[in-house]
Amino acid sequence: MGAHEIRVRLGGISRQRVYQITSRADFPAPAADLVQGKVWLAGDVEAWITAKRPQLTDTE
Repeated sequence: MGAHEIRVRLGGISRQRVYQITSRADFPAPAADLVQGKVWLAGDVEAWITAKRPQLTDTE
């Protein structure tokens, strides 16, 4: 999952806010740092969202 996908998953937040969130100590470490940017494992990001942003978790 790249920064754009995280941005969309968190409800369309700004690029700056994604950078702030992904720089937090409690956010999962990136799986890779590519030329185009960092990427995270989708499962790690979803687990973080479930723990830290439960209102964004699909309960259906």
